[in-house]
Amino acid sequence: MLLLCLLLVWNPAGASTPAEPAIDSALFDGPAASAPLLTDNVRARLLAEVDTVVPGELLDLALVLDIRAHWHTYWRNPGDSGEPPRIRWQVPDGVEVGDIRWPVPAAIAVGPLVNYGYSDRAVHLVEVEVPADWPAGEPVEIAADATWLVCEEECVPEQGRFALTLATAEAVAPAPADSPRAALFADARQRLPESGVIAAGLERTEAELTLRVPAAALPADIADAHFFADTWGLIDHAAPQPWALGDDGATLLLRLKPGEAAASVPATGLLRVVAAGRTLGLGIDATGAAPLTDPAAPGAGSATAGAADLGLPLALGFALLGGLVLNLMPCVFPVLAIKALGLAGQGGAGVRHRALHGLAYTAGVLTFFLALGLLLLGLRAGGAAVGWGFQLQSPLFVALMAYLFVVLGMSLAGALTLGTSLMGLGQDNRALAEEGHVGAFATGALAALVAAPCTAPFMGAALGYAMTVPWFAALAIVLALGLGMALPFLLLALLPGLARSLPRPGPWMETLKQALAFPMFATAAWLFWVLAVQTGTAGLAAGFAGALLLAFALWLHERLRLGRAPWPRVGAGVALAGLAGALWLGATAGAGNAGLGSAAAMQSAAAPARTAMLPAEPYSPERLSAARGEGRPVFVNMTAAWCITCLVNERVALSGSAVARAFAEQGVVYLKGDWTNRDPAITDYLAGFGRNGVPIYVFYPPGGEPRLLPQVLTEASVLAGIGAG
Repeated sequence: MLLLCLLLVWNPAGASTPAEPAIDSALFDGPAASAPLLTDNVRARLLAEVDTVVPGELLDLALVLDIRAHWHTYWRNPGDSGEPPRIRWQVPDGVEVGDIRWPVPAAIAVGPLVNYGYSDRAVHLVEVEVPADWPAGEPVEIAADATWLVCEEECVPEQGRFALTLATAEAVAPAPADSPRAALFADARQRLPESGVIAAGLERTEAELTLRVPAAALPADIADAHFFADTWGLIDHAAPQPWALGDDGATLLLRLKPGEAAASVPATGLLRVVAAGRTLGLGIDATGAAPLTDPAAPGAGSATAGAADLGLPLALGFALLGGLVLNLMPCVFPVLAIKALGLAGQGGAGVRHRALHGLAYTAGVLTFFLALGLLLLGLRAGGAAVGWGFQLQSPLFVALMAYLFVVLGMSLAGALTLGTSLMGLGQDNRALAEEGHVGAFATGALAALVAAPCTAPFMGAALGYAMTVPWFAALAIVLALGLGMALPFLLLALLPGLARSLPRPGPWMETLKQALAFPMFATAAWLFWVLAVQTGTAGLAAGFAGALLLAFALWLHERLRLGRAPWPRVGAGVALAGLAGALWLGATAGAGNAGLGSAAAMQSAAAPARTAMLPAEPYSPERLSAARGEGRPVFVNMTAAWCITCLVNERVALSGSAVARAFAEQGVVYLKGDWTNRDPAITDYLAGFGRNGVPIYVFYPPGGEPRLLPQVLTEASVLAGIGAG
């Protein structure tokens, strides 16, 4: 989690050593206790409950943090800011170390924010098991590297390395129950949550969450109750949590304010109750509750345009309009080259042939969209956090797409012959009619392939709605989108009056065909840039090598295919070998992103914003929440390197001096989320606004409802969206 205060450094002039608790010094004596680590704000130790362990038995270790007065450390969910302690263990083979067992936290107010954590002393228990076959008498050496954040108004990240030695024996006498060490571990266990989890209910509206906990699972005479969410974003940590017993006395009701990601994170947490002077922590699981009636992130209000309330007829209409507009989006421009050749080649064809050609093109578009919709729904049903355009989040797919456009460009330029069917020319010759219709089908599928990652106006809300309805309705929406995209070409093919406006075929088509090779090469160059963003220079080098090998193999095949035997077979063999090598190199390029992730993509995709005088910070839910908690306006830009619409918007609307000046004058925090590689946090954010793809632009005014900006931006629309125009 990004920290609100990580960059602030503690001033040593005001530092003082935390007071040593009044505990018997024997508590930390012996080999089963590490040497104390003393910082300006914390005294830390690693301690074993016993000095000697029997192989095959469990024992507890404790990371003990004695914290400076008025300072605090953090729970597993730190709340509005902070970072929980983490421990990295080094133990012998066979020794098993469990997870941290977190004491019940307290809510710690820091200005307008609320953190979850601990003051004075935090004892983090960890269970260790020495294997039964460990030789009795051989000591067990344990080392741990721990990190923690300690804060007052400023925060200091600290760390330490701890080591201790556990003696082993076949049997040991029990430790005295009244020893200081036994008392510390007994007190630490008392502060842990109760075992088990209570199944609770959660009623959701846009403005409020109501947690319902069965009173039978709670102690009597509750004096106080507070819910700590396991995951950031479920609730507003700083909001009051009024509670009461229901009218029937059988249910405890807590009224919670939804957090930034209430629609997408698990509804689990810890209920702290105070009863009869005792504080208890009770695990809560309300994941069986219904989703928010509005799928938007809390506070989105009208910004979502009510995606969940569209209704199927309106969603189908929006999808059809979105498909029409998709033909004008920048990401589809390269495919217009192929479509233009197909249209020009129909100039002298008969009515029946043109109609079949248009229907074949439409079938290609619809087939691809149907296959993509089925795959998307299947992946989401399996729990994958994917959205529209997910295929271009795969470096292997991007590399193969780049190869395809290299080959298409070579064919258009005349370097090789792939046949008129692939290019969709559809000559009037009856012998080629059937081949031409196959080519039209392939052209439609290719157009849909390139257009699919884009999100046009009307289209975003329709696709967001599609993800909330049964599969057959979702597929109907996806097919309506494809029909809208294919409709202009289909009408030209079916209506003779429109067809007569097309130019007649002639020698000019060869010149046009060769000229249109360059948009294909430009598209390949763009796809290689996307590959570089995803995989770095190593992946890009593999992709370039694959394209070079493929191009050489196809060129050699073209030169040899009309020669005497056995050269045509040699050429075919070389072409197949080149194709296999290119595919292998493409797969190598796809594997290059294993250690890269979205950080590198963010570095590349954010570069235009930096050079355009509008500095961007990487998006995270924590940073968004922190900026809003500070009362600052926030502009969120969700983008991807493979989304040409996103890149055009940044160059046209977000790079001008007027926008940069308006952002600076208003103190706008510009957060940029990069979806080039898969990022579940961004997928959840998109879903919160009823969207399933990028781009999406949201402005959060201080203390106001978010505003959703158009998907095609201008400087004027950005200035108007932030209230500066």
